[in-house]
Amino acid sequence: MSIDGLGQEDIRRVLTETKRVAVVGASDKPHRPSFGVLNYLVQQGYEVTAVNPGIAGKSIGGRPVVASLAEAGPLDMVDVFRASDQVAPVVDEAIRLGATTIWMQLGVVDEDAAARARAAGLTVVMDRCPAIEGPRLGMGRH
Repeated sequence: MSIDGLGQEDIRRVLTETKRVAVVGASDKPHRPSFGVLNYLVQQGYEVTAVNPGIAGKSIGGRPVVASLAEAGPLDMVDVFRASDQVAPVVDEAIRLGATTIWMQLGVVDEDAAARARAAGLTVVMDRCPAIEGPRLGMGRH
């Protein structure tokens, strides 16, 4: 079992039940992992909004970029491409906005923020990537 304590069926459920995704820390640079993951999510049929105040008003993968998580709502999952020490405010905002899942990307772990999210009823995925987990589980288009 991984650091987040979730099994394959938990991840499958998250990927199946999620409709709208906010990608926090999305980049418009093709060599950045967040660019590839955002495009993967779009190709899989999710409604994706990129969140990055530095490039707000642009688009990535044909999807809008907004300055704040609040502008991305309503949302189901918040996919976090931020350093672990910058996750807490994103998680707190996601809780406030009524997200159902926090997904921290590979290498991103914040146990305290995860505990707050779980206490608020959110599913927390840590140190994983949906663009890896979906294909690993044999999942096709959403």
